[in-house]
Amino acid sequence: MDYDVIIVGAGSMGMAAGYFLAKEGKNVLMLDAFTPPHEEGSHHGDTRIIRFAYGEGASYVPFVKRAGELWQELESLTNESLFIQTGVVNIGEPTCAFIQNVEASASLYNLALEHYSPAEAMNKWPGLFLPKNLVACFEPTAGVLRVEACIQAYKKLALEAGASLRTNEKVLAIQAGDIVQVQTVHNSYKAKQLIVTAGAWATELLQTVDVSIPVTPTRKTFAWFEADEQLYRDKVFPAYCFEFADSTYYGFPSIDGAGLKLGRHDGGDVVNPNDPLRPFDASDAVDLQNFVDQFMPQHGTLKYGKTCKYSMTPDEDFIIDFLPEHQNIVIAAGFSGHGFKFSSAVGEALADLIIEGKSKQDLSTFKLSRF
Repeated sequence: MDYDVIIVGAGSMGMAAGYFLAKEGKNVLMLDAFTPPHEEGSHHGDTRIIRFAYGEGASYVPFVKRAGELWQELESLTNESLFIQTGVVNIGEPTCAFIQNVEASASLYNLALEHYSPAEAMNKWPGLFLPKNLVACFEPTAGVLRVEACIQAYKKLALEAGASLRTNEKVLAIQAGDIVQVQTVHNSYKAKQLIVTAGAWATELLQTVDVSIPVTPTRKTFAWFEADEQLYRDKVFPAYCFEFADSTYYGFPSIDGAGLKLGRHDGGDVVNPNDPLRPFDASDAVDLQNFVDQFMPQHGTLKYGKTCKYSMTPDEDFIIDFLPEHQNIVIAAGFSGHGFKFSSAVGEALADLIIEGKSKQDLSTFKLSRF
């Protein structure tokens, strides 16, 4: 069978795109090397933050606002609980670019944002400790997405809408042309159009059509700590982002009794996505332990840690674009550790690009030609 659209990579972006395309009557095949949701990409670990006053730049705000609307729609369509409104507190020195972008985004788009001194923040959240040189910007309407549940929800809708899904079927090569041919470990498939949302594997996959993208797979770690539920449960403690001159951390309150979750956004080791990730070990724990000891000193012991992959671009902005020489192939890659929250809107935008040739969202920041 030939398809209208093949999607390579049925993770957060690909599964959403599959739903939006199938809903519009497209004959869609989604291919994944694993069985989503899984732990080989960037969408595991229970939770991701969604924030709207965007520290990475105000240009992201309309896109993430649309994503928020679509997550609400997905909850309604599937009767699943996907979003937890914990609020998100952004913490850093008042002169740092991230904090200034948060404030500028809120001002430009009239987003709710509350400002606290360290003393006020510690009074509001007794589990927190802040030095006097930091400020806290709290976004009460932001919160947390349940990532595996989000992917399962889009998977359900995509299949109900008529999309096909083949799992544990790694794509080996793409042959471009008026009809695109996709070779997997098991079969060969043809389609009029192709979407590549292959995460850490996008770089090597696009090399088979002689396209080079500057996306670097990077090993990251995160961990959970025992937590006093009176101080750190999601009803009383927010998700958080800490921005320093030399490091960036993020984390979550204790949700469903899981404990405080913490990760470091910057740094990490470049990896080959085909090699097993080095498991979380004592050396990974040291940095996270030092952070939580300083800023959430009433935490308990380390419970366990995990690893994941970021797909980093040089400027940490996404790539969402047609391939220059192949206008029937669309790439969505390089989400650089802050993409999951957008995946509902990315899926919609990819469907627009396939069907209309353009998106209702401004994707100019994400053009491949900027490199």
